[in-house]
Amino acid sequence: MGKLIERLDDDECGLPCALEAMGERWSFMILRAAFNGLKHFEEMQSSLGIARNILANRLGRLVESEILERTPCPDDRRKIEYRLTEKGEALLPAMIALRQWGERFGTGIPSNPVLCDARDHLPVRSISVLSHDGRPLDWHDLQWVDQSELIAEAAE
Repeated sequence: MGKLIERLDDDECGLPCALEAMGERWSFMILRAAFNGLKHFEEMQSSLGIARNILANRLGRLVESEILERTPCPDDRRKIEYRLTEKGEALLPAMIALRQWGERFGTGIPSNPVLCDARDHLPVRSISVLSHDGRPLDWHDLQWVDQSELIAEAAE
């Protein structure tokens, strides 16, 4: 069993980095819009009801963090599209987990539209933490282990 981690060092944890890139409401709402296929400033501004200056600022930060990329529109090079990068697409499980958490503990009702598998139109399962062999884990099944212990165990 691993030792108790007494101090979590921000330099050795990915959460502070993630929060720096995404840590406020409008960034998540913009990302949701991007996952829903919105690509243009005007579409996002209209859909979200966000002030233009705030949208411009948050889009700039998401581009700077390499979560979105700015590209000229293929049909009108004067217009800009904001597209998810691979790094942005990798946020999908976190976005779904937050949405499901909000449904369960916030609104108490399923969100509409319902997120479904495109192949069979069945709703996706709840996001969960899985063990290395696929078993669902809850909080009491987990422990923090220092990397040095894992390296030492692997060497044995």
